Amino acid sequence: MFASGAEPSKPVRRASKHGGRVEVRELVASTMLNEWAQWPHLAQVAQLTSWRTERGETTQETHYLITSLPPEQAGPKRLLELSRGHWGIENRLHWVRDVTFDEDRCQVRSGAAPQVMSALRNLVIGVLRCDGASNIAAALRTHAAHPHRALALATART
Repeated sequence: MFASGAEPSKPVRRASKHGGRVEVRELVASTMLNEWAQWPHLAQVAQLTSWRTERGETTQETHYLITSLPPEQAGPKRLLELSRGHWGIENRLHWVRDVTFDEDRCQVRSGAAPQVMSALRNLVIGVLRCDGASNIAAALRTHAAHPHRALALATART
């Protein structure tokens, strides 16, 4: 039933400190489900467990990952790096859309309007990032206070 000779990898751990928070992340990868799972192009599954300690309180989260990358291309160490990169994208784009633009409470829900609004938000984020903004909320406040800057940015040609 399982792929022959496919044992789970040895756990790979990384610890990091950010401000007053300590995070330990551990990943174990396996090819054991490849022949059993009905998932196209499945090459590995992985379990990612993270422990965060902040102000003396520790929380634990477990996530499960799937990938089409075989172990030869992405072993557990590389998968751990890639998963961190994924969360970087999540934090840089989706978090900005969710929090700064409050996208979840948007009342636009019919026809193509939701897709248009999402595209406009992405466009604004992209233009501000290209302009060097690392904090989108601060950049939006600056442009709201100085609309001539926003107009100049919108009409700038590269």
